[in-house]
Amino acid sequence: MQQNRGSAINHLHLRQMAKDATLSRRAAKEGREQMMNDNGGEKMGRTPPAAGMRWSLSYIVCLLGQHPLLCLFGLSLLFFMGVEYTIRMIPSTSPPFDIGFVLTHSLNNFLSTHPFLNSVLAALNTVFVVMQTTYIIWTLLMEGRPRATISALFMFTCRGILGCSTQLPLPKGFLGSGVDFPVGNVSFFLFFSGHVAGSVIASVDMRRMKRYQMARCFDALNALQALRLLATRGHYTIDLAVGVGAGLLFDSLAGKYEEGSAKSKHGGSCCCNCGFFT
Repeated sequence: MQQNRGSAINHLHLRQMAKDATLSRRAAKEGREQMMNDNGGEKMGRTPPAAGMRWSLSYIVCLLGQHPLLCLFGLSLLFFMGVEYTIRMIPSTSPPFDIGFVLTHSLNNFLSTHPFLNSVLAALNTVFVVMQTTYIIWTLLMEGRPRATISALFMFTCRGILGCSTQLPLPKGFLGSGVDFPVGNVSFFLFFSGHVAGSVIASVDMRRMKRYQMARCFDALNALQALRLLATRGHYTIDLAVGVGAGLLFDSLAGKYEEGSAKSKHGGSCCCNCGFFT
């Protein structure tokens, strides 16, 4: 009798322990779910609530404080949408409008009346092109770093394709020079500026190697180069702006190319065993 009673008590005790364990697991699960909701689900690997479900005055104030640049871009999107849909289009019989040409109108007039000075500036610009070209080749041959060279190859290939695809008219008031690069008053692609893009590629590589003074020097010379190209009508403003973006883009693509080559199945180097991508 007593043995049966003891067995019943033990059975009840085990059932109570199982029940308590179930309640503990349930409480822990609810706690984890509450934590995921409090943290937006990011730390627990769940998708956070959509931004539209979190809009409130405090959320907007926090967004403005933490991401002012993105908010500014959002306002600029609305502004330029209004400008684009209401701007007066340039007639086909009129020359293109270029804000850079407007700002450098006086410089264009001055250089047109001083052809020798125009040639001197063109020669100095050619020296700068030689400097950036020399640096890019130096990084490949003397330092064994091909990224800048790969960037330049990507960039000039893309520039050639785009230049053949859309051939823009030579700007009115163009001031050529026999010593300007390319030397000899030969034809060239307007879109986009290889002068600017090549300089950006070299400058980015200098910063990557912590050659900050050289990079700042190249940036300053690039700015003066852009000013001269506008003043002589050697490029439209959009050519120069896209040249900056192209230099940054193709440097990034060259880096991805290097990473992909290093991860190839040829023992950590490219298939030709050149050793560049080890």
